[in-house]
Amino acid sequence: MQIGNVTLAGRMVLAPMAGVTDRAFRQICREHGAALTVTEMVSAKALTYGDKKTPGLLALAQDEHPAAAQIFGHEPETMAEGAKIARAVSGCDIIDINMGCPAPKIANNGDGSALMRDPTLAARVIEAVARAVDVPVTVKFRKGWDEKSVNCVAFACMAEQAGAAAIAVHGRTRAQQYSGTADWDAIRAVKQVVSIPVIANGDVAVPEDAVRILEHTGADAVMVGRGALGDPWIFERANALLETGVCPPLPPFAERIDTAVRQIELAAAQKGERVAMLEARRHVNWYLKGQSGLKAFKMRICALERLEQLYPLAEEIKRAAGC
Repeated sequence: MQIGNVTLAGRMVLAPMAGVTDRAFRQICREHGAALTVTEMVSAKALTYGDKKTPGLLALAQDEHPAAAQIFGHEPETMAEGAKIARAVSGCDIIDINMGCPAPKIANNGDGSALMRDPTLAARVIEAVARAVDVPVTVKFRKGWDEKSVNCVAFACMAEQAGAAAIAVHGRTRAQQYSGTADWDAIRAVKQVVSIPVIANGDVAVPEDAVRILEHTGADAVMVGRGALGDPWIFERANALLETGVCPPLPPFAERIDTAVRQIELAAAQKGERVAMLEARRHVNWYLKGQSGLKAFKMRICALERLEQLYPLAEEIKRAAGC
């Protein structure tokens, strides 16, 4: 798949998720078949104001290319300046504009999915960013604000005309947040009216879903969000299913736990042990999903404070699972 002058080696993309898709998790997903990764969304305004913490969210892993840096905001000039800073700080191959985040603290400020209510302003933002950077610009948005204002088809046409090199469409409205069912028909309708690549997003929980959403929508690629939590193998398994028609099984549980430990080690090296261990509490628990008989470990995982506590606990979890 081609996004502007950027070539993707596959059709599986890791969605940006605030507080989740840090450099460590993205690295693990790349190793297991994600063809494109996207940073956590960062505020263009924070970048232009020189916020010290924000640039760290844009740091890419070694050899993490192609990769996109995602920014949010609604002021064209600020977004353009923020995009230039994000490109310089990260060395990213693509700038992605978030026009889909449903979180009240984002949308209530006119950012994220709020831009779907003002396509004229959204167009100005895309045009400004596209002029400001020397890499392709992509846009992620939703089906619409709510069921009474479904405008993803017109919004997609606007994005293409404004200079977007590709678009990612989440098949839910802002009002739905992440509840209910994603409307794949809406994504298919978008694909039928634009000539730029379309990345389908929503309700891809297992590899078979990736095949189904591509077949249903005709999209060029699939973006996986929550389906990758604790399961970075969804990318390589979906790749195999798409290429051969056969979906390989998940690796043994012991290997999955070892991967969880490695992810936390990477995070500790990148952001410090204290922060990494706080975040490990949910990441490690995600790796336990679908495995019965381990409920008693969840509270112990949530009490982790140091890496040295993780190693014996991981071995105990493997023994309890019969590994």
